[in-house]
Amino acid sequence: MKILTVSDHVEPSLYEQFQSGRFPGINLILGCGDLPPEYLTFLVTSFKAPLFYVRGNHDIRPGGYRPEGCIDLDGRLVQYGGLNIMGLEGSHWYNGKPHQYTERQMQHKIGRMRLKIWRQKDVDIIITHAAPRHIHDGEDQCHRGFECFRQLIDRYTPQYFIHGHMHFNYTARAQRMTVVKKTKVVNSYGYYVFKIDTGRHTE
Repeated sequence: MKILTVSDHVEPSLYEQFQSGRFPGINLILGCGDLPPEYLTFLVTSFKAPLFYVRGNHDIRPGGYRPEGCIDLDGRLVQYGGLNIMGLEGSHWYNGKPHQYTERQMQHKIGRMRLKIWRQKDVDIIITHAAPRHIHDGEDQCHRGFECFRQLIDRYTPQYFIHGHMHFNYTARAQRMTVVKKTKVVNSYGYYVFKIDTGRHTE
């Protein structure tokens, strides 16, 4: 399966300069937050592929954040195309606005999902807005990663852990991907395209 991930920055080649031939064969789109809902709606319409997303700390709109034709994955584990995909929105708490969580609050969100993870046997892809602690994250309160995200990697070893939030002026482009055990941790800033084996759940 060929997957497009997006976060934090509206990429001109995917929007006002969009040409479908530049991104052939996209089967699924994953949004990791801090993007206008109109942009996500454009992507799901243009690629005619499902789009799952989580919100970032800046995804605050009067009347709500509603990208048409897209599915909010926060606090959910879904199966699509033979993949188990999990989502968690938001950043570390820093000024009390929506989509900000303390470490304990995020731990509680994950705790409510553990039974479903157990029933599904494993997780193939986790999408978040914030990074795991000590992987691509920062030391300021806003950009500090979550310890419980690192625990998710250690416990479930997803094939991919994809996050946003860390712009390339905060972190080096060389840190786009970091491999932790067998998990590829990807900073999705702007966009990233990858292929993943879907055979594990299609027997």
